[in-house]
Amino acid sequence: MSAYVTRAGLDVAQDLADLMETQVLPGLGLEADAVWQGYADMLAELAPENRRLLAVRDEMQGQIDTWLKARKGQPWDSVAYETFLRGIGYLVEEGDNFEIDSGNVDPEIATIAGPQLVVPVMNARFALNAANARWGSLYDALYGTDALPGAPEGKGYDPKRGAQAVAWSADFLDKAVPLESGSHADVTAYRRDGAALVAEVAGETTGFADAGAFVGYTEEGDKASYVLVHNGMHIELLIDPSHPVGATHAAGLRDVVLESALTAIQDCEDSVAAVDAEDKVTVYKNWLGLMKGDLAETFTKGGQEMTRRLNADKVLTGPEGGDVVLPGRAVLLVRNVGHLMTTDAVKLDGAETPEGMLDALVTVACAMHDLQKDAGARNSRAGSVYVVKPKMHGPEEVAFANTMYARVEQTLGLAENTVKLGVMDEERRTSANLRECIRAVKDRLVFINTGFLDRTGDEIHTSMQAGAFIPKDEMKTALWLSTYENGNVDAGLATGMQGKGQIGKGMWAKPDMMAEMLEAKIGHPKSGANTAWVPSPTAATLHATHYHQVDVFAEQDSLKSREAASLTDLLTPPLLAGRNLTEDEVRRDLDNNCQGILGYVVRWIDQGVGCSKVPDINDVGLMEDRATLRISSQYLANWLVHGLVTEDQVMDSLKRMAVEVDRQNAGDAGYTPMAPGYDGVAFAAACDLIFKGVEQPSGYTEPVLHARRREAKAV
Repeated sequence: MSAYVTRAGLDVAQDLADLMETQVLPGLGLEADAVWQGYADMLAELAPENRRLLAVRDEMQGQIDTWLKARKGQPWDSVAYETFLRGIGYLVEEGDNFEIDSGNVDPEIATIAGPQLVVPVMNARFALNAANARWGSLYDALYGTDALPGAPEGKGYDPKRGAQAVAWSADFLDKAVPLESGSHADVTAYRRDGAALVAEVAGETTGFADAGAFVGYTEEGDKASYVLVHNGMHIELLIDPSHPVGATHAAGLRDVVLESALTAIQDCEDSVAAVDAEDKVTVYKNWLGLMKGDLAETFTKGGQEMTRRLNADKVLTGPEGGDVVLPGRAVLLVRNVGHLMTTDAVKLDGAETPEGMLDALVTVACAMHDLQKDAGARNSRAGSVYVVKPKMHGPEEVAFANTMYARVEQTLGLAENTVKLGVMDEERRTSANLRECIRAVKDRLVFINTGFLDRTGDEIHTSMQAGAFIPKDEMKTALWLSTYENGNVDAGLATGMQGKGQIGKGMWAKPDMMAEMLEAKIGHPKSGANTAWVPSPTAATLHATHYHQVDVFAEQDSLKSREAASLTDLLTPPLLAGRNLTEDEVRRDLDNNCQGILGYVVRWIDQGVGCSKVPDINDVGLMEDRATLRISSQYLANWLVHGLVTEDQVMDSLKRMAVEVDRQNAGDAGYTPMAPGYDGVAFAAACDLIFKGVEQPSGYTEPVLHARRREAKAV
């Protein structure tokens, strides 16, 4: 239970007040009393509107449920459905053509295409790893993963495995930064020749096919670093013949380092388990440390104590002399929570207040420390604060977010539109009205993206009463999904986002399957997306190779003339529509969903882990957060509604899968088994998510998880 102090008529958790008044606000030229008063005024004006918008969600869902129930058993009528949705205000009319007008945007977001990491900011070590993932070793990413066939043999360095990585990298260099003649595989030396970088191949000197690709260098004795650029992304050749790897290479090339995660989202939302004032303060402290540049985390690895801090920039000498400075860190965005949840960190008249409003105030205030810098570990060199806003339903809610951040700017004395927003396209009402959502925030928009999992969860919940949904494995080939993915790119290009912001795609959820990622995820830049999410720094480095293979902005140009995605296809739910599943098909999907729910929930509730690699039913590690939980719980709720499974069958599966999840976590000393009692808080939470899934607002998992996590913390 938090202790509270009074600020401008608000009850503020003591820890939060201390953080704001002793660490966040000092040095910003702001008076604490004025900030608290501004926030109190903001709550008084905007919190009622926040509640009204949530009530509109519930009202519309009720109307949709009633309409669908009345037509149960009838053939799907797309025309009647769209007419109905327009009649209740779910679909809005599109206005005239327009383009976004966001200024002062960093090139990593506006004009360079590359990977984007997403990481729970609540974990300082993960947060630092993500920030420092701007540069990554291609040799290491290949050597230590299944990106190459086989695996390292023995202890220590395996020269055969190393040779595989060197050969793969040479082939990559031949495609990204080819030589005028010959192959990188045959280079015996890299060196400067005046302002040019050249290579020695078979006794001959050859330049690079694109002489302008050479950016800069450092040299010290026989060690050197040569940096090139292709498609806006940098490639560093590290020369060190005394290094064990460099010693085996004719040119002394010990590594190829790629510019990797251009941007990283520090997440306050789906990947964290922040349920009370204590947790929120931890989240804000880490974000503050990133913005001040002084975040550090000490840990033990391999028996040695290590301290991780933010990386410095790379300082090179340009080809013609003079310094060339390349950023050493990803440009950071912060994902605030959506409009739904409230927090006990600030109370008004004894009641919790909107968590999203508190995130807006505190994360932007923290970022002001970065805005004041003119040297050192800067985040935005363009002078902007980047906030990603999730889980908004339609243009009215996006317009509300625009108003909210404008009020934060006024309270903190920032220029209008200093705060740039990203709009996550993960709710169906937003997808169906995406251009109007963009219009509502056109002067500060820098990011839109798709998210298969949350978007599918909302698809199921919105159409819960339409019928039973197809199995989850079939969803990725459903017509609505490809329409959704294409429609997001179409809307971004039609509203002038090219060269001004990010059009993004979702997460690769299999962090141990890099060979599969290399094959599949190139589809994201080919789709016209100039960024896509990855789960780790290693994945960022490997995904970076795709942006050398694909000129995303040329792809976008080619997509501008294609036929627009069909609204009718987008709004047609992927139902079984009379198709009968076998008992084995039902049982397989039931067990798979129950195992996934339990595997994630037990760590969330018992240990406060919001995002982790969770083994699936086949012991394949998958990155799980609340989005994956939403889709699984809504699937089972839907199948319960339509009689594909019974409550007894679901409970039987939950108990069997609890035993399996206990087995998978047997090596975790902090783990509390769910079986044989099945009476713990985590197991109860999993049951709530399924059996009460229909009544959860928009199918969200946060209300159940927060309540049950608080219960577990109170024990």
